[in-house]
Amino acid sequence: MASMTMKLGSKSEVFHRDGQTWLCSTGLPSDLVVEVGEMAFHLHKFPLLSRSQVIENRINDYSSEDDEKCVLQFHDLPGGAKTFLLVAKFCYGIRLELTALNIVGIRCAAEYLQMTKDRGDGNLIMLSESFLNEMFGHWTDTIKALETCKEFLPYSEELHIFSRCIDSLAMKACADTNLFSWPLPENGIAQCPEGNHVLWNGICSTAKPQPLSEDWWYEDASLLRLSSYKRLILAVESRGMKPERIAGSVVHYAKRHLSLLCRQSSFQGRNHAAPRSLVSHPSDADQRNLLEEIVALVPTQKGATPTNFLLRLLRTSMVLQARPSCQDKLEKQIGAQLDQAALEDLLIPNIGYSMETLYDIDCVQRILDHFARVDNEPLDPSNYIIDEGQLMGGSHPLTPMTMVATLVDGYLAEVAPDVNLKLPKFQSLAAVIPDYARPLNDGIYRAIDIYLKAHPWLTDSEREQICSLMNCQKLTLEASTHATQNERLPLRVIVQVLFFEQLRLRTSIAGWLFVTDNLENSQNPNGNLDNAGNNTRVGAVRDHLVEADDIMERVSVLEKECSGMKEELEKLVKAKRGWNLFLKKLGFRSKSKSIDPKTVKSCLLIQKNQSP
Repeated sequence: MASMTMKLGSKSEVFHRDGQTWLCSTGLPSDLVVEVGEMAFHLHKFPLLSRSQVIENRINDYSSEDDEKCVLQFHDLPGGAKTFLLVAKFCYGIRLELTALNIVGIRCAAEYLQMTKDRGDGNLIMLSESFLNEMFGHWTDTIKALETCKEFLPYSEELHIFSRCIDSLAMKACADTNLFSWPLPENGIAQCPEGNHVLWNGICSTAKPQPLSEDWWYEDASLLRLSSYKRLILAVESRGMKPERIAGSVVHYAKRHLSLLCRQSSFQGRNHAAPRSLVSHPSDADQRNLLEEIVALVPTQKGATPTNFLLRLLRTSMVLQARPSCQDKLEKQIGAQLDQAALEDLLIPNIGYSMETLYDIDCVQRILDHFARVDNEPLDPSNYIIDEGQLMGGSHPLTPMTMVATLVDGYLAEVAPDVNLKLPKFQSLAAVIPDYARPLNDGIYRAIDIYLKAHPWLTDSEREQICSLMNCQKLTLEASTHATQNERLPLRVIVQVLFFEQLRLRTSIAGWLFVTDNLENSQNPNGNLDNAGNNTRVGAVRDHLVEADDIMERVSVLEKECSGMKEELEKLVKAKRGWNLFLKKLGFRSKSKSIDPKTVKSCLLIQKNQSP
């Protein structure tokens, strides 16, 4: 869209440049020299003193000394020689245009030279203010003017040009997008997409106007300098903009300017190309300062900012070695909404000085601890009690704590192969999740199995400790079958899994038989069902009986395996007793504690009591 302009003056150009000198070819000899920086303007007194109170005062003071050509110096003029040339043209009535790119400099220079209404109705201050007020109604021109304000400090601040630009942009960004058509009206003319015609009343002749999305201002805002962008974000926040929209803009700004943000990758090789940044080769110090400023702008409301973006910010802050307070804020904010995180984003490479583990376990531990502190989820045991169907099918209620439990179990499975991962750290991560938050324990079992496979040197006591993190009663049939054949598990755990699996299957069979008996009792004396609805129940019972047959087959297989294990255990116990007696006769004592006969006997007694 065309930018807004205002044309001043009507005379043709009379200024021409010769090196570091501007000359005015009006036919009259110059009697005034104005020096601005390294540039000299050879002008005439009357056109300038009639428009500027400051120039008139300087000329009067200078004339009292001698009659030579008057020389005035304005080295601190806002905008320098470039702006003074435009002011001189205005004084001579030469054609010039006020635009969004030069209006701030002209307004500041007019204030500096006191070109007020005392110098006439068509003074430069009045004209430039009129243009500014009209320009504030246009988004693009206001953006352009705002970016030029930094060159004219402190005048742009004292004249409230900077703040007025910010207020204008904030008002438009916070406005209801349903009030606008596509695209945002500029210069008072609504246009239609793809160059369609617009009728005199603003109605598109060939296409229906499209509504604006809430993120229409993100791209333009991301082009601002950081100081201007911060002021804009604070302004829209004070006007009540939703935190989600503010977070969206901050994300867009960070992706454009933080070159390291989108280049972070996990060890699975997922690389992301960063969009082109306005700064070609920023230094680490500049990037670190920018990161800390962006983190300060991120809304603190839970869920307003995507968790994956916060985790990428955290990873970037580690690379840039941001201040601890910056990382601490990110960790707390991530912890508050950890249930929204993805596993791949939690795999933060360890770049600390110790480099003990492949991934930064300590960082995830701090995030998880903070989640446990801020999670105010009421403990309702009924939400976590699952029946047989839910256990077999894997369906259970999802709450923030259960979602984090699944996330932690997946994370433990990813970090478990690291041979440098110590058992206390593994236990500490897993223990943060309470038992009720894991309706199924397949995930933690998988992580434990991977850890045991990667750490074969663990003692029997340590294996017992890590397996205590798992509730054998909450394993699915597939996981239980795998566990009973897992040689890495301690014998006590295998026996427990067998016991709970048999108990579960027998309970299921008893339930199906109970339903069958009730339906048989509901039949009439003639052997016919009471109504047509019973036919449906009979069909369902038949299906259940087929399933029960499958379950009984599994029970028989497990009973055979259990019987074999009983025989082997009894042989081991007898052999151990005989060997101990032999060693005692020779005067030795056995130090092996791989199998505890008392433990085995207790488990076998439980098995026998539950047998049919």
